[in-house]
Amino acid sequence: MNTNRTTAVDATPAIMYARIFGVVLTLVAILGFIVNSDQDTTESLLGFDVNLTHNFVHLATGVLGLLAGFTALISARIYAIVFGVVYTALGIWGLVHGDGFDPFGIFGEIDMADNFLHLAIGLVGIGAYVASKDDTRDRV
Repeated sequence: MNTNRTTAVDATPAIMYARIFGVVLTLVAILGFIVNSDQDTTESLLGFDVNLTHNFVHLATGVLGLLAGFTALISARIYAIVFGVVYTALGIWGLVHGDGFDPFGIFGEIDMADNFLHLAIGLVGIGAYVASKDDTRDRV
């Protein structure tokens, strides 16, 4: 009997990446709004600086991950590669720039810990994309 549901056992790495980072980034956004909802200052959340823009970016990327990982499974590979490339590029850009990195002048200062975290999230996303066959159409 085919129920057309993807379980954790048969989920691809891209689906698991979308689900895990969807949940984590959404929770980080919610906690970020509790810690700081001001655009003009940054506050620390688990050692990482957040501000209003940061929180909205985390919320948007988290919700997209949840949608890709739980409802639009065909999109999980796209989510993994797009966010993998974006986060990797952001991490490299930040590492080259160093401490006090503020891309686009709206995020507040991003420190080296953030840069390494962005790089790690990005590389895991690219790895999840590469490790997942393009068979998610069969799983919907």
